[in-house]
Amino acid sequence: MHGEYKVPGGKLVVADLDVVDGRVRSAQISGDFFLEPDDALERINGALAGLPVDTAAAQLAARVRGALGDGVEMLGFSPEAVAVAVRRALTGATGWQDHDWQFVHDVPREPALQMALDEVLTEQVGAGERPPTLRVWEWASNAVIIGSFQSVRNEVDLDGAARHDVTVVRRISGGGAMFVEPGNTITYSLYVPESLVSGLSFVESYAFLDDWVIGALNDLGIAATYQPINDITSPAGKIAGAAQKRFAGGAVLHHVTMAYDMDASKMLDVLRIGREKLSDKGTTSANKRVDPLRSQTGLERAEVISRMVGTFRNRYGLADGTISAGTVALAEERVAAKFGTAEWLTRVP
Repeated sequence: MHGEYKVPGGKLVVADLDVVDGRVRSAQISGDFFLEPDDALERINGALAGLPVDTAAAQLAARVRGALGDGVEMLGFSPEAVAVAVRRALTGATGWQDHDWQFVHDVPREPALQMALDEVLTEQVGAGERPPTLRVWEWASNAVIIGSFQSVRNEVDLDGAARHDVTVVRRISGGGAMFVEPGNTITYSLYVPESLVSGLSFVESYAFLDDWVIGALNDLGIAATYQPINDITSPAGKIAGAAQKRFAGGAVLHHVTMAYDMDASKMLDVLRIGREKLSDKGTTSANKRVDPLRSQTGLERAEVISRMVGTFRNRYGLADGTISAGTVALAEERVAAKFGTAEWLTRVP
């Protein structure tokens, strides 16, 4: 059994296991990490031998840590990273390069239709009807997207939303509210098979699926880092927020909204929670909390997107694709039955 895990911001850890009768008979850990002293690798391999295949990641990490003892230097990885690589091997996880990725830079669409498309496209990947896909959105109108479990009245000032012609919609993933304007926001979704994140906890899967875009931002000169559980930040402020939904059909939706530019005063006029958080600091502070990509790069939005997509393509391969008329029609049906209804929007009033 073979499993790989690229530590976010660190090194690659590879686990090759020989499994017999439900136990690890032998293990070989390898990778581009640094480890001192040299014989510590033998201790790691020995610690894994004999363990049941259903051993939890926390127990695996504890076993490795106990075998290493004091005086061992692990650079670019950790006992927890070894445990993840082992769990990925035992669960048959796939890697990024095991898949033929498709890229869609979509046309502008209304907010409710965007929500529906996320659901439909993830289902299609889970059913094997389309390959794993990276989709970059374009927005047809201003929007506030609230998380699946958020209260409309607690999050949104509906009078403010009406003043600024902002449509309020609810997505299927959890997390917080996002304020978007066409041209000022970069939003993308990853529709991936569950095997890609097999062996990872929910928190680990956020970092794992965001690693490529953090690399892209670093290449743009931004000191971007992942901040658990779902933010991408820099020393200048927050850049993006991610959300995720795992489907029973064997697929995962991971979508990210990034601030390219922003009207902080408008955002505070629409989002109640943002207003409360910043009530004693004012609009200037809002600009510091969310620092747009435009101010950090000086690049046009299209160029930022092109560079990001280029990073993904160089790492994993990416073929251009489309969204069929039939898929759009199915999403429009979901808008009528679910995403565009008051019942869905106010499921948490």
